[in-house]
Amino acid sequence: MIILPLESELEEYLKKRHLTAKYKKQKRLFEQNVSHPSLNVELLEPAHLHFYSFRVDRKYRATFIFISKNIVEVIDINNHYQ
Repeated sequence: MIILPLESELEEYLKKRHLTAKYKKQKRLFEQNVSHPSLNVELLEPAHLHFYSFRVDRKYRATFIFISKNIVEVIDINNHYQ
């Protein structure tokens, strides 16, 4: 599995919240094993839109879409509890 490079706004979001290292760790896990338990990958509602997310840490999640069978693009990173 491959995650495309992040947009500059998302990189800034990670930097401001000191999440860059955590994101890189989770990205490596995702690329090696999408089903890794610490990622907690889930299909978001409404399901027909095919948006998914994985955990960056306990508070933040990365929302992504499948570009092709083995390529995903992270489209947002946000506070899971807001």
